[in-house]
Amino acid sequence: MSRSRQLIHSQTRPIQCIQPLSILVGLILLLATPLLSNESKDTGQWDRLYTIHVLRQLADPVLNPLSRNELHQSVPKRDWEIEQNNFQSSPLQAFVRVLSGIGPWLSLGADETEEGQLRAQYIELSRTGIINATSPEVPDFMFGEAARDRIVHAHNLAYPLVVAKKQLWEPLSEKEKGNVITALKSHRPFEAFPGTWLWFSAIIEATLWELTGECEMQHIERAVESYMNWYIGDGYYTNGEVFNWDNYNSYVAQPLMLEVLRICKDQGHSLGDNWDTVKARAFRYAEVLEHMISPEGTFPVIGRSSVYRFASLQHLGYVGARVDWPELLDPGATRAAMTTVIKRMVEAPGMFDENGWLQPGYVGHQPSARDSYINTGALYNCTLGLAHLGMPADHPFWTAPKAKWFQQSVWSGEDVANQRAYRE
Repeated sequence: MSRSRQLIHSQTRPIQCIQPLSILVGLILLLATPLLSNESKDTGQWDRLYTIHVLRQLADPVLNPLSRNELHQSVPKRDWEIEQNNFQSSPLQAFVRVLSGIGPWLSLGADETEEGQLRAQYIELSRTGIINATSPEVPDFMFGEAARDRIVHAHNLAYPLVVAKKQLWEPLSEKEKGNVITALKSHRPFEAFPGTWLWFSAIIEATLWELTGECEMQHIERAVESYMNWYIGDGYYTNGEVFNWDNYNSYVAQPLMLEVLRICKDQGHSLGDNWDTVKARAFRYAEVLEHMISPEGTFPVIGRSSVYRFASLQHLGYVGARVDWPELLDPGATRAAMTTVIKRMVEAPGMFDENGWLQPGYVGHQPSARDSYINTGALYNCTLGLAHLGMPADHPFWTAPKAKWFQQSVWSGEDVANQRAYRE
């Protein structure tokens, strides 16, 4: 079977409930066009289409059943989750983490292109998911009695609402918006742990601030002030008083810090004055992330929550989609590096079970890699690593010629620039 047919036939089940046939036919044509030769695989168009294919693999098993109010009965309940007694929040985590991951792509909105028409369907599916997840009268309601981990899960609902506000929030009815606000506010009885949890509370309140005009400001102030004190240099923040080698700077701290400060700036609050400083640090951290990708398209697996896989790349895609592209990074080289990493992980045997659900592991199925707080739904945090789809198809990230990323150039003996630390 040709490569183009493999990619087309590996698509997940068609989206239900929104007349999918014409859109899927268009997508098949769109997917087939750049895959006719080996040379065409080196284009940004191929990389974008492949990344959309990965997005669908991750999103469809979650969004499709949720649109029918069947997610709770669809999410697998594995023996290890029963042993850990942490499966109760698995449907909620699967949904809101997928929503956070695809939010930047959804923010591009619908248009007349094949991709834009496909995106329109996912916008509709996502909005339906939000309605069902927050409506107390339906089977897939997910925001009932809360525990402290509600802080974590509510933040994954909040973040995409500000990233794709026009697509996910504004079309909701007043009753639906009220249900969402109630769901977001359900974090308030609980205090965030010091560290990255501060950003979970902060983004929830910043979202409420942007969407409704009111918030509990102390959550935002505590997060910003703490992290401004926890910066240790060269683009990196610690997780409180303790230093941890992990990727939480990428899939929590820096993207959420930037989003919160953007809202503060838009609201005219003095905390927004930190924007330029934090942006410069964020660009340095993005450069470090690119430098961590090996010539073969791997990266060091170290630290807690590493089963989130290519979520470790979220910050690199986020700055391009939501802030600006760092001048020190070649967009074509960075795109090639990120696509190679994602491809290696997605196509590793055992990443998905026979029904298309994620299984725990770093590369493939490695059940011992999971942390005690991980369940099947939590694994969908890897979708955050698709934030670069929030850069439109005509962005230099997608149109620049493929090039060697930094470590490829270094290890092939090319002359490269000297390495310098970032100094303020």
